[in-house]
Amino acid sequence: MPQQQHRRPDETDGTDVTDEPADAEESDPLSKGEIFEVLRNQRRRYVLQYLKQDGRPVALGDLAQQVAAWEYDTIPEKVTSEQRKRVYTTLQQTHLPKMDKSGILVFDSETGVIEATDRTRDISVYLEIVPGREFAWRELYLSLGAISSALVAALWLEIYPLTLLSDLTWAGIIAATVTLAAVAHIYHERNMRLGHGDQPPELSYTSDK
Repeated sequence: MPQQQHRRPDETDGTDVTDEPADAEESDPLSKGEIFEVLRNQRRRYVLQYLKQDGRPVALGDLAQQVAAWEYDTIPEKVTSEQRKRVYTTLQQTHLPKMDKSGILVFDSETGVIEATDRTRDISVYLEIVPGREFAWRELYLSLGAISSALVAALWLEIYPLTLLSDLTWAGIIAATVTLAAVAHIYHERNMRLGHGDQPPELSYTSDK
């Protein structure tokens, strides 16, 4: 009776045997550096805005129409053919392939259909504040801390006219100032969050395209 031969995995007919699924690498989360590299461009942020508010696969033509409307501060019906073509071309040749490669969306160059991915929905976690309109909140809090420390020292030295108010009153003023700054910070971030509302938060912001 002939002995049965056992083939090694790499000798099978066209079968690629691996220990992990083929899309394992694609499921790995992007680094913040990779995300910011993709989203530092305004036009790409507009793409994500459209995908997030629609939630369905979109045609490249419809996407270009809306992005052009946002860029030229008009409504889609009033976008000229030249404006639409300019946006359409750069999306097709540059931005969508770059975002597809990063797994932020899926772009079928043959059909012109763009689909959102899990990364599309999660990416706002990494880019809540739109570049170019970010207020220097860290500097504000640092300044408030320095002023509060100087005020405490002045009160301890009983420097006039600060002594006209009691220590408790000054403590209340400091607490109220910090609280108001924090409330303003929260309100600002919510309004500048990617995907907040029906349009991008920075329509007047001009970035590299």
